Amino acid sequence: MSNLNDIYGSNVFNDSVMRARLPKATYKALKRTIEEGLTLESAVADVVAAAMKDWAIEKGATHFTHWFQPMNGITAEKHDAFINPTTDGNVVLEFSGKELIKGEPDASSFPSGGLRSTFEARGYTAWDCTSPAFLKDGTLCIPTAFCSYNGEALDKKTPLLRSMEVISKEALRVLKAIGNTTTKRVITTVGPEQEYFLIDKDVYDKRTDLILTGRTLFGAKPSKGQELEDHYFGTLKKRVSDYMKDLDLELWKLGIAAKTKHNEVAPGQHELAPIFTTTNVATDHNQLTMEIMKKVALQHDLVCLLHEKPFAGINGSGKHNNWSIATDDGINLLEPGTSPHDNKQFLVFLTAVIKAVDEYSDLLRLSAANPGNDHRLGANEAPPAVISIFLGDQLTDILEQLEKGGATTSKFAKDMKIGVNTLPPLPKDATDRNRTSPFAFTGNKFEFRMVPSSASIAGPNFVLNTIVAEVLSEIADRIEKSSDRDAETYAIITEIAKNNKRIIFNGNGYSDEWLVEAEKRGLPNIKTTVESTKALITEKNLSVLEKHKVLSRVESHARYEITLENYSKTINIEALATFKIAKTQILPAVFKFITQLATSINTVNATGLNVDVSAQGELLVEVSSLATSLKNNMASLEKLLEKAESLEGKAYELAEFYRFEVFEQMNVVRADADKLETLVDAQIWPLPTYEDLLFTV
Repeated sequence: MSNLNDIYGSNVFNDSVMRARLPKATYKALKRTIEEGLTLESAVADVVAAAMKDWAIEKGATHFTHWFQPMNGITAEKHDAFINPTTDGNVVLEFSGKELIKGEPDASSFPSGGLRSTFEARGYTAWDCTSPAFLKDGTLCIPTAFCSYNGEALDKKTPLLRSMEVISKEALRVLKAIGNTTTKRVITTVGPEQEYFLIDKDVYDKRTDLILTGRTLFGAKPSKGQELEDHYFGTLKKRVSDYMKDLDLELWKLGIAAKTKHNEVAPGQHELAPIFTTTNVATDHNQLTMEIMKKVALQHDLVCLLHEKPFAGINGSGKHNNWSIATDDGINLLEPGTSPHDNKQFLVFLTAVIKAVDEYSDLLRLSAANPGNDHRLGANEAPPAVISIFLGDQLTDILEQLEKGGATTSKFAKDMKIGVNTLPPLPKDATDRNRTSPFAFTGNKFEFRMVPSSASIAGPNFVLNTIVAEVLSEIADRIEKSSDRDAETYAIITEIAKNNKRIIFNGNGYSDEWLVEAEKRGLPNIKTTVESTKALITEKNLSVLEKHKVLSRVESHARYEITLENYSKTINIEALATFKIAKTQILPAVFKFITQLATSINTVNATGLNVDVSAQGELLVEVSSLATSLKNNMASLEKLLEKAESLEGKAYELAEFYRFEVFEQMNVVRADADKLETLVDAQIWPLPTYEDLLFTV
């Protein structure tokens, strides 16, 4: 292995490369744009483009692309060569500042929610200089935002960038109002932990459902699942370890600080966690991470599954979005310090987050919604669909003190002695962790645990940034107008501690008792993606997104339409695949088994021997009965799919029909098929089983 210092960031046009290759004045101008949000001058872009091109070509690149994140949830890129022909039959290698700044993909071919019609094709990509360019497969990739001809956001990144500016602006107002005069910029940071499954490619190739939908639409419960708890943090198998090593190297080349790797709870499941970075860069990095996970897996004859629930009956995958707020001069605004009860700055930002999550929990819930996540949330393997905040004993106690008149003490845990002299005392955290909480405070950050494993983290983070910015704006308004700013600050903290305490819950989020209690508190329990979409078009949420210019009303309505359309399309594909697999693979195998079983019974009876074939007969009756039930339920599913066609053009009604009619009937079909899997000869059954999928790597 080469020196890691030489490997890390070797394919990134990062700060050190820019400092070395750009003229000093150009470098300073670009840095001011990045750090202060200033407009980039075209002359600066020309110089940067030339340096980027030279650097990329030296590393073997032949093309460049504007790399963007449309509303289909993955990334997009259109590759252009650096070459330009000359009149003498040769070529010159060119890349201008204009080409760096602006691209023009077809906007009508991506989800737009009505913002673009088929005949209105023009859209633009704009260089996001706050996220460094990088090399991938011989192409210079330039991170960009994607907008329509009229300037509406058509991507995941644009609202995120807008929200980052908004939260910086409002946080600076609060900081200045409470006496901080040195901070010039506030950033949000994220470290997204990524869960995934690895399965053998040969087995994957025999599962049409996995190929088409990313999850198994059929599969009986395996004899062994995760009951023994022997996979979590277990020793890595060599094949998995080799994959993880190669994955780390590829990520490190792109400056992605992959830090932690381990086996997760379910068999075949694993996790990767990076070191946190700014929210925008972390979002880009996570998109790259998911892409590279899949690519490296294929090099090891593996397939990486990022679906939230690829296997029924065992834990699915999520993404833990560790979010915090920091200043440009190195202060983590969610750091409690040694006396959190007396840390005014910390308490202001802590309570701002509490109020934001309480008042906009429906919007936050929507940000973690997709068809795959509907299988996980509330299923005792992931946080419940009810949003709540875990603060732990120390901070909860401080808020209770504030509510009663003032906080004077902070609880601290003593060092823990294990009882073995040779083992050192362990410094104990002020509070325990709560893995059942959707939104948990974990030391100096909040861990949003509901985020889907396959989704971009842009959505959850632009929502978090915006709703917290809104509360900070309210706080700043009050403090700035007050004649006694210190007293007003503590009055605000105390009010939030009292008025928004319903969102604080430190207990078991998996328990039925909590759902009852949450209802008493008035906390919404939004169980499905379809129901959650309403949050995008409620007046309260439309207003806050419009006020801070993160999403216009038109853009919010477009995303509402896109989310519903994506849900309906996803379930439709799953239903069609369910029907086809059952019809062309499962039923023929069952009929073959029935024929063999009946032939066997007839053969035995024909011998004239007094042989008891009642067991075979009972099995034949049971399998035949299930086959009939399966066929009838398939017919019902087919009729529902035909009925769905009549709802085209009614986005919410169609999505609701797919969720509560089509999806439920798919489960009925599956129940018959999974029961048959346990009865039919394994040599005849056409699909690799869960044992094959989960225990062959």
